[in-house]
Amino acid sequence: MSLRRPANPGSEPRVLDVEHAEAALMEHYARLVRLVYVTLPRGPGRHRRVLAAHGVVQRALPRRRLVVPGRRRARSARQPGSAEYTALRTRVLRASLAHESRSARLSRARSMLPAVWGLRLFPQSGGAEEMALDRALAQADWPVRAAVALLVLDEESPEGAGGVLRAIGMSEPEGAVLTARRLVEQGRPAAEGAPDAGTGAPVTALLAPEFDPCLLHARPTDLLRRRHRVRSAATAALVAGCAMVTALALPDGTTGPAGSGQHGPASAVDAQELRRTPPEAWADTARVDFTAWPARGARTGDRDLLERALRAWSDPDRRVRRSVEPGAASTGTGRPPRLLFAGDVDDRAVVVLHDDLTTVRYSEPLSGDGPPELVSALTEGADVTTAAALVVSRSTDAVRLLLAPWIAEAGTRDLLAPDTAVRGLDSSDSGVTDPLPVPSADGDCGTWPVVQLRSSPRIVEDHAFLLTDLGGLSPAHLTYMPPPEPGVRPRPPREATGPAALEGWARAACRLDGLRGESVRAVNHWVFAQQELPERAGRATWVCARADTWRGRGRVEYLFLGPGIGGARPAGVRENTAECSRFGQDVVAGIDWRAPSGASYLLAAGSRSLTRVQASAPVRAAADGRFLAVRASRGADAQVSGRGTGGAEVHGPR
Repeated sequence: MSLRRPANPGSEPRVLDVEHAEAALMEHYARLVRLVYVTLPRGPGRHRRVLAAHGVVQRALPRRRLVVPGRRRARSARQPGSAEYTALRTRVLRASLAHESRSARLSRARSMLPAVWGLRLFPQSGGAEEMALDRALAQADWPVRAAVALLVLDEESPEGAGGVLRAIGMSEPEGAVLTARRLVEQGRPAAEGAPDAGTGAPVTALLAPEFDPCLLHARPTDLLRRRHRVRSAATAALVAGCAMVTALALPDGTTGPAGSGQHGPASAVDAQELRRTPPEAWADTARVDFTAWPARGARTGDRDLLERALRAWSDPDRRVRRSVEPGAASTGTGRPPRLLFAGDVDDRAVVVLHDDLTTVRYSEPLSGDGPPELVSALTEGADVTTAAALVVSRSTDAVRLLLAPWIAEAGTRDLLAPDTAVRGLDSSDSGVTDPLPVPSADGDCGTWPVVQLRSSPRIVEDHAFLLTDLGGLSPAHLTYMPPPEPGVRPRPPREATGPAALEGWARAACRLDGLRGESVRAVNHWVFAQQELPERAGRATWVCARADTWRGRGRVEYLFLGPGIGGARPAGVRENTAECSRFGQDVVAGIDWRAPSGASYLLAAGSRSLTRVQASAPVRAAADGRFLAVRASRGADAQVSGRGTGGAEVHGPR
């Protein structure tokens, strides 16, 4: 698919009437909607993102006139390079940028979106490449997403993309354009010692139907809730009418017999319509995730239990204690979900469902009057490791896991004791494990239990990995990246089961406590630098611990590990960033450090490709290369930065 690039505007502004702008909008409507759709935040979900993209473009027309840059040569308003198209593109991108503000989204959400009743709209589901690209764009900041869209969809040059971003209001778009170019380049070797950029999806996937908000699929919304509301309204009207007739018919204000009770909602999706995967499908499929789980447990044939779970999932008004993890749906889509498990665990009956992008655990007490509970979690894009286990039972100090059918071995270990052996973890025929201790939530980090799993050789050879409980329905996957080695091309994050990985995680494990309840999918421990300390005090290790959430956004914490075996010191945090991923390879961090002699220093270190590191007020210093060590007053809070690939400036966390 070839798209023509809009030409660069001239310098003399001119005024165009609305009719010309409308002609350009109608001609390039699909292009503009796709441009906005790619740049919008991922949090609200695909349905609302589709509606928001159309709403932004439909409101792009000015009411009276449109001021646009002049041209040396007149063009038709129907051409992509016309002044009208350029001005409309600036308007829609500026509106898309406004959606990054949560308060703006909430205040405009209902008034600005096109109205769609009874249907949920979403583009065609893509393959692995499209899913990987969408996750990468979700991790990127808005300027990077916009630059990628301009480079790929409008085939702008890097200079042209920067000019468009400046027109929107960005003062220094060079960094965003540089990051976007890395995404666009295919097969580029990663910087040594950084996450492998060559494993990402081709950005030409932006041209696929997955990213076309004008080529849509439609599904009904919650049919049960709608039917219940219609019946409730009709019943209320009927009762009101009967009451009026009775009042007129009966003398002296006497009343008729009392009603016999309330009508409950009709059944949700019938239990017989639940999707069930054949028991051995996981061993012969290219998609090893929750869709490959068979239905297991002793109560998979208990229709009453299954329909109670379905009603709880379909009807948000039912008296069920709900817990919705960040980014997850709170109710069903109307399509029959997939049954993963139904059985008794501890003192509760448990049903686990997979409803397309969301995994749901319903439970009810086997005896007593306690309320049912329902937990829903976003699990879109799960794989052989992140779909390897689910929490089916939780107490104050332990959990039981439901293991995937491809797990051949399970054990536990203490992440703070890397030299201890793995202890076996038994599980039932249905895949439910014995109780597994969880990390203490009271701030006492004396131990950090993790589970070590090994996949069946029927799908992958000799593959062991670590999962840890962070309070969610799905445990988080722990990975590791060793320090860079000269002349050795880096690999993507590897499993954290080797000696070096376990020793590194032993010093950083307690920092995981700050990630509880954040719907974390995976945490990578990247050793991006090792620095020789002043006064021959030994070698320090710099780590970027990146936590990727199921929503796509990432949180990074920079850690400083001094000589010895002590715990890691925090050196700064960044929220909602692509740093320390394959799309944010250039990083730098700094910290104050006290030498054994008592002298205080400001230390800073950057990743492999940095060529210069510097510090600003209150400490002013600079050094060529990746490292900086300078005498400073104790506790000096200096801002550090560096010069990365192509001369781009990289700022450390404050």
